[in-house]
Amino acid sequence: MGRIYNFSAGPATLPVEVLEKARDEFLDFQGSGMSIIEMSHRGKIFDAVHEKSFELMRKIANIPDRFDINYMGGGASTQFALIPMNLSGKGRKAGYINTGSWSKKAIEQAKIQGIDLQEIASSKDSNFNHIPDPINVPSGLDYVHATSNNTIFGTQFKSFPKPADSVLTIDMSSDFLSKPIDWDSVGIAYAGLQKNAGPSGMAVAIVDRELYKREKEDTPTMFRYSTYGENKSLYNTPPTFQIYMLGLILEWIDSKGGLQGIAKHNESKAALIYDVIDANPEFYIGHSQKDSRSLMNITFNCKSDELNAKFLEESKKQGMDGLKGHRSVGGLRASIYNAMSQEGCKALADFMKDFLQRNG
Repeated sequence: MGRIYNFSAGPATLPVEVLEKARDEFLDFQGSGMSIIEMSHRGKIFDAVHEKSFELMRKIANIPDRFDINYMGGGASTQFALIPMNLSGKGRKAGYINTGSWSKKAIEQAKIQGIDLQEIASSKDSNFNHIPDPINVPSGLDYVHATSNNTIFGTQFKSFPKPADSVLTIDMSSDFLSKPIDWDSVGIAYAGLQKNAGPSGMAVAIVDRELYKREKEDTPTMFRYSTYGENKSLYNTPPTFQIYMLGLILEWIDSKGGLQGIAKHNESKAALIYDVIDANPEFYIGHSQKDSRSLMNITFNCKSDELNAKFLEESKKQGMDGLKGHRSVGGLRASIYNAMSQEGCKALADFMKDFLQRNG
């Protein structure tokens, strides 16, 4: 069987060129007689891979010098606990913007730690179908937390609030490296790799070094951001294979015109699917409001549950998988991260038109 169009929300499809290169290098990396997953993380060969990934990420994402790039285990969900653990000061006050399931999980971890938490904006009354606007950030907070893209509900921030006297922390897990990043007011941006940047099992936390001053003496060593930043993520054995794969994907993004080129690619392919939904609103019912639509996760329902089930069955026979929506929204979801091709989105859009003709 050939490769299908994989619309899974994550772990997600990766660039074929990257997978092929990893395959070709896997048994004997750079003539070493070893696989990249077998060699020392402190040896010269891996050190070059490690350093190049840092250089490429800083270049591609235009990361200012004030930030460290930290490679951390545990995925992005671990960061939900580490953010309040590392950033809450004497007042222990934080503001959270609630835009769905992942925001709620982050809120839960802050509450466990006794943070005086303010939910400064939310779209829960409309089942999270939009990004709240306006968002008024009160003064006196240690930090403000936002989730940039919401995989389940298909919404995405177009711009972030700029707190006057607190730092912004952003969970970018599902749109990291999909478009240029505005670093103004950002203290920490973090993401799991498994949407746009590699295989699951590693998170990237991009941290303003000034925030290390907030760390408490009783915070365990491996839970401190400074441990990673001050040791180039080599305090302990890092997830070497994920770092290698991240480096290959950064090279691929660079070859596509960087984040500007990737953003245009993502806008173009998302429009193929949204145009079908907009042209047929009585048959394809989109969940997110137009001004909050995600370029990464397109959520919609057919006009009945029976048609949703039929859509899934028939699309799978046409070589498309991963289109079932999350139970919170139901229906269908097309996750079209960086590596999803224009051809894949066109195939889905064409199928949607054909399905409508036969069932509308």
